[in-house]
Amino acid sequence: MVEPWLIDAAMAYNRQSFEQKDGYVGLILLPLEHLETVLNWSFQSLPDEILVGFDPNQNLAHNPDIHDAFIGNDHREQLHQGEGLVLGEPHLVNRGDSFSVHHIPEEWVDDIFAQERGGRGSRFTHWLHTHPNAVAIPSGADADAAQWTSGVDMILGIQFSPSGPLPWFDEVDGVRRPLQPEEAAQRADDVDYSGRRGWARVRKAREERQIIGRASTGHRIHGLELIAFHRTGVGINVVLVDKEGNPIGWNEIKEI
Repeated sequence: MVEPWLIDAAMAYNRQSFEQKDGYVGLILLPLEHLETVLNWSFQSLPDEILVGFDPNQNLAHNPDIHDAFIGNDHREQLHQGEGLVLGEPHLVNRGDSFSVHHIPEEWVDDIFAQERGGRGSRFTHWLHTHPNAVAIPSGADADAAQWTSGVDMILGIQFSPSGPLPWFDEVDGVRRPLQPEEAAQRADDVDYSGRRGWARVRKAREERQIIGRASTGHRIHGLELIAFHRTGVGINVVLVDKEGNPIGWNEIKEI
């Protein structure tokens, strides 16, 4: 059972995904219960980052009405593998620092053509890794690792306390997608079509330190960010869905 605060955050996030769809060229549907699993793994692995692999759920295709509602004017077909299928169960593949986390342990490597697949010589189509107490903006190492991804890469930024050796770091410019009720619900007057938010608003949100939920480890969660991107550098729209592939808050979004 997904925690109520995460459901509220997902509803606001999906509303922004709908309003900003013209800023993306692709679309993925991520079950919210899988995201909650990744959050729990992340806190259990602190202070390390974690790397999570996904394959498409071959038994759950995008509902055509939902797919059409969340694609924008710049949408491209046949951009990556796994298009049109909801993401399957997550698999915790590795934990480590920002560089070592992208290297796949031997037990997860498919020996066939592994050398040709770079550091991620594995069978998974999509990847997600976490940025503990840092914004969800790709680093140089992230961009390099993504060159071997056949699907899409996701980054989950988590602002939490007590922070231990990882104080919150947000001195990075880029497109940010908050996943929390208050920030993620900002409308088009606060966020332009590309997802960029005013720097003053970002600083104000950081200073308020609102607690939006608690992890199973007892950590207080102040903010979440989630983005997805293709190895070519273009943004992928993310929609958080239930077990049947319906967006969280779909009934409200349809009325916008």
